[in-house]
Amino acid sequence: MSIRLYGYWRSSASYRVRIALNLKQLDYDYCAVHLTEDGGEQHKEDYFQLNPSKLVPTFVDEDDDITLHQSLAIIEYLDEKYDQGEELIPSHKLDRARVRMLSQDIACDIQPIVNLRVLKKLKSDYHADDKQINAWVRHWIEKGFDAITKKLETRSGKFCYGYSLSMIDVCLVPQVYGALRFGVNMADYPLLQRLYNNCMAIDAFREASPENQSDADI
Repeated sequence: MSIRLYGYWRSSASYRVRIALNLKQLDYDYCAVHLTEDGGEQHKEDYFQLNPSKLVPTFVDEDDDITLHQSLAIIEYLDEKYDQGEELIPSHKLDRARVRMLSQDIACDIQPIVNLRVLKKLKSDYHADDKQINAWVRHWIEKGFDAITKKLETRSGKFCYGYSLSMIDVCLVPQVYGALRFGVNMADYPLLQRLYNNCMAIDAFREASPENQSDADI
């Protein structure tokens, strides 16, 4: 197998790439990197050599000697390289820009400030308890969801960008998963809940779910 994905079952960024690989109908080897066990396997020397950022995911294509780290860059690379499966980035220039914009609203503005290393820092350096940490997560997800709901009102159909799947859906589903995990009331976001449900009716999304991964620690 030439394609390997290093990831963590509950990582939103890893989840995005798993969805994209499935939608592009690509086989890959999944290499688990446990972010909390033994101080975090992402900090070990062998993984540091693979990804100096000590983050997941890391995508490796051995046949082409390619290593990529950022989830959106990986998704765009897969979409540009492989014609099979779903087209995740539209061909029209304005549509491409809008899909990238809405994807980044989630992947750049919401997820980074509620990810594991931020939450650990809140606990270790600022002595936040679990209740305060959960409130922090809900605040930033809800703030982001308020904005993206408004933007999707005029763009969405069955999926986030009309009636075809796109990179926005690939980003939205993991973020809704995280919202549900931290107790965000999705009844306040019926549009996002409907889009999430439509995606989760598709095998590629269900098979990428955190609970279906080999390293799931439930």
